[in-house]
Amino acid sequence: MLIARLIAEPDHLSTNLEAARAEMEKVGVRIASAAMLDFCGQTMEIDSPDDDAAALRAGLDAHFAPSDGLVCAEEPVVPRVFISDMDSTMIGQECIDELADFAGIKERIAAITERAMQGELDFEQALRERVGLLEGLSTDAIDQCLAERIRPVSGAKVLVETLKAMGCRTVLVTGGFHHFADPVAAQLGFEHVVGNRLGVADGKLTGGLAGPVVDSSVKKATLLEEMAAAGEGATSLATGDGANDIPMLEAATYGIAYRAKPKARAASNGWIDRGDLASVLRLLGIPEKDWIR
Repeated sequence: MLIARLIAEPDHLSTNLEAARAEMEKVGVRIASAAMLDFCGQTMEIDSPDDDAAALRAGLDAHFAPSDGLVCAEEPVVPRVFISDMDSTMIGQECIDELADFAGIKERIAAITERAMQGELDFEQALRERVGLLEGLSTDAIDQCLAERIRPVSGAKVLVETLKAMGCRTVLVTGGFHHFADPVAAQLGFEHVVGNRLGVADGKLTGGLAGPVVDSSVKKATLLEEMAAAGEGATSLATGDGANDIPMLEAATYGIAYRAKPKARAASNGWIDRGDLASVLRLLGIPEKDWIR
């Protein structure tokens, strides 16, 4: 059995359902029921007695895009652990690209970042290459970049604070840098941060990293460690947007791709293409009256 929760244009929800039902039944995906969730406005729940999640998602995409959705085998619950990527997920920027602008090489570094997030380049190699290009940049540029350019995406703080208030452990895990992640985490309400450290000497970037690299394997390992600490049967939520988030998204009970690259979206069982991060709360069935604003 599959349960899909869907947020889409209201007109599409009312007019496209029967067409979606007919098309999906042709490929062996039946819809047993579909109804709006009264306790969680704007959200439709669709139940299927079949188990072809990919076909169900394809049908939803074909008839309701752009949408926000989640497909899972059981009724969604409030997770015990929430782990999120930072750049282009919790914040609207790629920190290294913005920092590179202060060195006058934003376009060069942004091109490498995009290819890495699409999964076209090895993450660690691309990270070290980009950090190397920043050698000699003053650490003052980090403070200026934070103050002038780094902004949370809509709904980020509501999502983190609401889940935390419900007893969920919140962790920010990033292939970016503690110089940015620590203040972002404090602003949004994350309880723990895992990230990379820029090498610094005499107030300038050395062009290297201090310590091991946080890559896709570390993101997944962090999720699994937090789930183990939460106890047997703990559920988890992960949000991310790029290729280096895929193992983490796949390992989570609810892996939700936020405005994501195609490979990351395809690897997830949830997606946010239409709304903001607070839509995750609706997909989990948390009424808006319980949100922490």
